[in-house]
Amino acid sequence: MVSKSYSNLLDMTSGDGFDFRQPFKSLPRVVTSPGFISDPDWDTRSDGDSVGSASSTEKKIIVANFLPLNCTRDEAGQLSFSLDDDALLMQLKHGFSNETDVVYVGSLKVQVDPSEQDQVAQKLLREYRCIPTFLPSDLQHRLLGLHYESKRGYIGIEYFGRTVSLKILSVGVHVGRLESVLKLPATVSKVQEIEQRYKGKMLMLGVDDMDIFKGISLKLLGLELLLERNPKLREKVVLVQIINPARSMGKDVQEAITETVSVAERINRKYGSSGYKPVVLIDHCIPFSEKIAFYAASDCCIVNAVRDGMNLVPYEYTVCRQGNNEIDRLRGLDKDTSHTSTLIVSEFVGCSPSLSGAFRVNPWSVDDVADTLCQATDLTESEKQLRHEKHYRYVSTHDVAYWAHSFAQDLERACKDHYSRRCWAIGFGLNFRVIALSPGFRKLSSEHFVSCYNKASRRAIFLDYDGTLVPQSSINKAPSAEVVSILNTLCNDPKNNVFIVSGRGRDSLDEWFSPCEKLGIAAEHGYFVRWSKEAEWESSYPSPQREWKHIAEPVMQVYTETTDGSSIEPKESALVWHYLDADHDFGSCQAKELQDHLERVLSNEPVVVKCGHYIVEVKPQGVSKGLAVDKLIRTLVNNGKAPDFLMCIGNDRSDEDMFESINSMTSNTFLSPTVPEVFACSVGQKPSKAKYYVDDTSEVIRLLKNVTRISSQREDVIHGRVIFRDVLDFVE
Repeated sequence: MVSKSYSNLLDMTSGDGFDFRQPFKSLPRVVTSPGFISDPDWDTRSDGDSVGSASSTEKKIIVANFLPLNCTRDEAGQLSFSLDDDALLMQLKHGFSNETDVVYVGSLKVQVDPSEQDQVAQKLLREYRCIPTFLPSDLQHRLLGLHYESKRGYIGIEYFGRTVSLKILSVGVHVGRLESVLKLPATVSKVQEIEQRYKGKMLMLGVDDMDIFKGISLKLLGLELLLERNPKLREKVVLVQIINPARSMGKDVQEAITETVSVAERINRKYGSSGYKPVVLIDHCIPFSEKIAFYAASDCCIVNAVRDGMNLVPYEYTVCRQGNNEIDRLRGLDKDTSHTSTLIVSEFVGCSPSLSGAFRVNPWSVDDVADTLCQATDLTESEKQLRHEKHYRYVSTHDVAYWAHSFAQDLERACKDHYSRRCWAIGFGLNFRVIALSPGFRKLSSEHFVSCYNKASRRAIFLDYDGTLVPQSSINKAPSAEVVSILNTLCNDPKNNVFIVSGRGRDSLDEWFSPCEKLGIAAEHGYFVRWSKEAEWESSYPSPQREWKHIAEPVMQVYTETTDGSSIEPKESALVWHYLDADHDFGSCQAKELQDHLERVLSNEPVVVKCGHYIVEVKPQGVSKGLAVDKLIRTLVNNGKAPDFLMCIGNDRSDEDMFESINSMTSNTFLSPTVPEVFACSVGQKPSKAKYYVDDTSEVIRLLKNVTRISSQREDVIHGRVIFRDVLDFVE
């Protein structure tokens, strides 16, 4: 049985449900507009299966750590679910239009037995539009060495032909919901009751989950120190601490509860009296309206977490302190009266940078907390008003609707380059992935290639080496006799200019291809170029500086010692760290860390740090295969040998520069009036700037072998070695 949590995510964009029993009959998908993935050629299905059809309803798929659900298991072991209206993900949809179908993808807060997973997945999808993911704990905490780039506040992760954008976007609160609850008669009555109960006292409020990271006991210790240092504040300051029930119980949580209660009781014994308790603990569930009432009635709110996420308590407090006409009337205030609020926020809370008028504290420093509490008690009314106005202006304009709208805009911006892509779903279970390819990307037709090769009068052929002519996994990296023979045949054709464009050093390439006298070589990504065996090595770059190598090599050596299977390859112009033989996951993490490390220490050097196929390379700036190919083609044109046939084959990221260079040259007028046939070809079906692909190195060899017959026939004609059958074949 196929697990519902591992289904094809592309099918969430069409239909009201998912038929997991039917096999997928068509994989190609094209993004045609924001939020839609359609099958233009497969919309009509004779068998009535609508899996491939596109929906006319806009759909948003929200992926998060946890689903916006409350999950409980009763004594009989049965699971029950309900929507969590307080969850931010539930509020996010209020920023979309009412017609938008919102689907949630994420994990559950409870463990589900594998035998129950399919049943639970069906129930959640049907009743709550939620798709659960049941991930093992080791996957939830695994680190990956991801290749990314940072631009304009975004982090872009390259993922199988798509750029996945990551952006920090501060969430907001649902201001309308808070205001509507604040208007309820029960809430207004509760506000009046709280203000009457603590009349004449400064009411401070804390609202936290019972968690070891919320810093509740540190907050209480700060209050204790405040009362100890400032006797005048005794009987005048009250801290109401609302403690939400712990999400899970354990030894650490139980110790935190015990410590909190112990400190609160000690403060009350030491500084309290018959009619006064400095600390009021509310350690049970209270109605949401009562919590809102405490927000509205409190003079100061303190969030003292030692480590936290966004934490929207300060935002909710600010909105509630704005009050409404009914509350102002009961307080005896007119509607034009300015409101006040005071915020004390831990510097380790996510919302801290957004609240410029709040007091920021280091929760670990009890002295700092006590001093800040003292400052809060001494604020003038005008200063409280200014701080509140600044906070309320920001919170009210950056609410959950603004957050959702910004999210939708960022989503459309991130997807704008996807609309012309064709998406393929590959793999099952945790190996499932979506690959985005250009619509014109297709397998190279041998017949078409040979036909164009035969018609051409001047050809330029550029071949990568590792992974193209020799398998990447090959232990013996030297070319086989067959490869050498094929290259010699191609080079002996006077219509051909053949080049090996490789990242390898020139000494290795010179030794391996010594039998190929007419073969051109661009070594070390084009830093060194030789047009034939008889020619001298050329370089259009200045002599390589070696100072940066003294910085980079020791760093690489450290990572080599800690990464089994890795090695360093020194070159004349570059340094390369290989991790092909290392553990894949660990090697990827190490490679990313090494890249970041090298970029920092070499930031002032004239070099760049690049990640390739199981390598991290440091090379001089301005050196790439793309620039090398560009210079070679321009030289041919300037010598009156403008090619009418261009072929370029490669397999890794560095070869994409070649493909891009050839595509850009043929799209402008540089080669006019000649319009060459261009065959930019990637080895392997993967996202590429090439137009064609072949499956593997064996197919590359077969492809080259096919065209060598044409070149060898011409060579026979030149030397008078031709028979009648060859003439017929040549004519055909």
